[in-house]
Amino acid sequence: FHLARATLTTQGAFERHVGTPFELNKVEFSLLMLVMANPAVTPKRLARALAVAAPKLTLLLDALQARSLIQRQRNAADGRSQHVLLTAAGRKLARDAAAAAEPMERELLGALSRAEHAMLIELLGKLAGRP
Repeated sequence: FHLARATLTTQGAFERHVGTPFELNKVEFSLLMLVMANPAVTPKRLARALAVAAPKLTLLLDALQARSLIQRQRNAADGRSQHVLLTAAGRKLARDAAAAAEPMERELLGALSRAEHAMLIELLGKLAGRP
């Protein structure tokens, strides 16, 4: 019950601040944030970080590439693997969406102390199956 209530609140805030204005779903937003923070990341690392199967990640990357937000580039050292990079449009959208997410996070987390915020992150990680 409590998780369901929190999910409704956070989903609504995400849609208002990021989803609708930038036409991104939560996974696409997360993927853009990961690529922005980890330039030239491999699809394998992205799939692991997002906890999605490789075929699902391929579909996500295809959709973002179709919107000219990312590009896939062959690894010069190992031609079998690829790196995922943001395009100029992808960098702009990622920066703008990240900036729009800041007031959303302040709105959602404003009632928590720093210690409670840290505990929430730890507990959410456990629920997601990460130690």
